[in-house]
Amino acid sequence: MDGMIFDIQRFSLDDGPGIRTTVFLKGCGMRCAWCHNPEGLTADPEIMFYPQKCVGCGKCFQLCPNGCHRMEDSSRVFDRTRCVRCGACAAQCWAGALVMTGRCVSAQEVVEEIAKDALFYENSGGGATFSGGEPLRQPDFLLEMLAGCKERGFTCAIETAGQVPWKAFEKVLPLTDLFLYDLKIVDGALHRKMTGAGNERILNNLRRLAGRAKQLIVRTPEIPGVNDTPEEKRRLVETLGSLGRKVEHVYLPYHALGNGKYDSLGMEKPEF
Repeated sequence: MDGMIFDIQRFSLDDGPGIRTTVFLKGCGMRCAWCHNPEGLTADPEIMFYPQKCVGCGKCFQLCPNGCHRMEDSSRVFDRTRCVRCGACAAQCWAGALVMTGRCVSAQEVVEEIAKDALFYENSGGGATFSGGEPLRQPDFLLEMLAGCKERGFTCAIETAGQVPWKAFEKVLPLTDLFLYDLKIVDGALHRKMTGAGNERILNNLRRLAGRAKQLIVRTPEIPGVNDTPEEKRRLVETLGSLGRKVEHVYLPYHALGNGKYDSLGMEKPEF
């Protein structure tokens, strides 16, 4: 089973207990205005372009079969409308000005990478975490990676926003030790405005998951002027209180570390 990932981050300390290796799967069904991983939104590989790193060697001009790279009025231009995302330019860009984000890999390859850090898991109580994007948009690929990790005795966590069919959760429930569930906004109209999607399915999945998950932590990114109001916090408390079990909740501080990625992807950064 192959799937699309965009990063494997080692020595993660914020994606579950202990020292963890976090695998980022590509593709997401929401478009949160504060997203700090925009390279994980689409399901396809993409070229990230950092013009400030370009040293003017000209290799990409020669390698690109579609003439995506050129000079216009003494300015370096990357024409994305011609790009077929073959990655030839990024593969030869030693300066890091062109980076291919997103690669198709097998579940076995990923598990072998995770296994390289087994000693850290044993000593810290850590394991593997699968994030995104939205990892549950690739449920079969995710399931095979979970199975490979469990065969090696690793604990497994999934970070999810819950905007997927319930059947995706059913597939992975038996092999998942911890769900980190991102509940961003409870108010339905505000959620749709700020994320581009409704939250009915998210809330329904959270209720069902509360009754079946081994361990569940609900996390909310605290976005100034969006979901930090007394009204929204009251809705959140009421929602958590209705789940029928005690659930840990964590507020995640807002940061703007992903802002520069939008330009590199040729995307307009949402305002809020």
